[in-house]
Amino acid sequence: MASRPRSDATVVWTDRFLEYTWTPEHPMKPARLRFTIALARALGLLEGVELLAPAPAGEAELLRVHTPAYLEAVRHAEPAAPGALIPESAPYGLGTQDNPIFPRMHEAASVIVGGTLAAAGEIAAGRTRRAVSIGGGMHHAMAEAASGFCVYNDAAVAISWLLDNGFDRIAYVDVDVHHGDGVQRAFYGDPRVLTISIHQHPATLWPNTGWPEEIGAGPAEGTAINLGVQPGTRDAQWLRGLHAVVPGALAAFRPQLLVGQCGVDTHREDPLADLALTVDGQRAAFLAMREWADRYAEGRWLAVGGGGYGVVRVVPRAWTHLLATALDRDIDPATATPAEWIEQIHTYAPAVEPPRTMGDGTPPEFTRWDGPGGAPDTGDPRADRAQRAIDTAVLATRRAVYPLLGLDPEDPRD
Repeated sequence: MASRPRSDATVVWTDRFLEYTWTPEHPMKPARLRFTIALARALGLLEGVELLAPAPAGEAELLRVHTPAYLEAVRHAEPAAPGALIPESAPYGLGTQDNPIFPRMHEAASVIVGGTLAAAGEIAAGRTRRAVSIGGGMHHAMAEAASGFCVYNDAAVAISWLLDNGFDRIAYVDVDVHHGDGVQRAFYGDPRVLTISIHQHPATLWPNTGWPEEIGAGPAEGTAINLGVQPGTRDAQWLRGLHAVVPGALAAFRPQLLVGQCGVDTHREDPLADLALTVDGQRAAFLAMREWADRYAEGRWLAVGGGGYGVVRVVPRAWTHLLATALDRDIDPATATPAEWIEQIHTYAPAVEPPRTMGDGTPPEFTRWDGPGGAPDTGDPRADRAQRAIDTAVLATRRAVYPLLGLDPEDPRD
């Protein structure tokens, strides 16, 4: 086989990602991926880009994270009979409302892992600096159980593989609205992996983990960082928190590679959570990840998808911006969505009004965190309360973990 030419960015894609299909009623619909690629193509974003089709992950790769008994359970799982009662819990987490069994589940989930491994392989081989697989991001899957719509944990498998293939300092940054619990647990005692998750406050949203006090164990104390933000948090406060916690930790940890879980269920229209970000704010987070990878990791950035249940109005635009960011083909949020794409949306969901531009018309402006004193009151009580809430969360996180990284939790320069 001829070797792949070097590229500054690689996009991993296969239509087999669409086989990761739960039930018709399930909120995670593969159409969100289909419409993302369709939008990217309609905008001309993928012109001249050779898409990398992955192979399914093999058993040895899956066993890096998952137990043999769990793999066997997934392989042999049978869908429930029509009309059968769905239990709240089940062996290995399979057959619940969140994780109903679907035909060829093992094969479909293995392709998702294979996509993220393919992205990792391109970076490890030096063929690319950035690689993105929007099919990935299944960050809740545990060693021995499916959880939160996730069967196999592709990010954890890829990080494990990278640790055996030339890397010994990897930073994982998770911006999904739900805590990145599966990846954190996989590396909670491994000082080679820094996991950072910014998510809706664990007292208010499943999986109810990701507290500031979760900081890693044993030799890895200080390598798990969690910032929980209050329901209703908007772009300005969320970005303030992100920038108050992440870059300082990255500078101290000095990663060789940045893995970004880019879930977009933080959007104000997402049906499963309570944050209030816009596509513009989510795009700003992706731009920040690219900048951090360039600054702290010699440009190496592996980006995956994750949550996001605004199938038509949110996910396609947000992840098209993710692809554009990785490819250095940034798209102005004021850009009109193409008529041919809008027609596809009308056919799929006639009752849904498609978005007419690539943004939500809200420039993601924010003020930088400047220490425990916080920003002065603006005279807007609601905005001031939101600002105080995010600053309280930032201080709790920084005080829990920054000293372990050799940083001053109250110094905004760290």
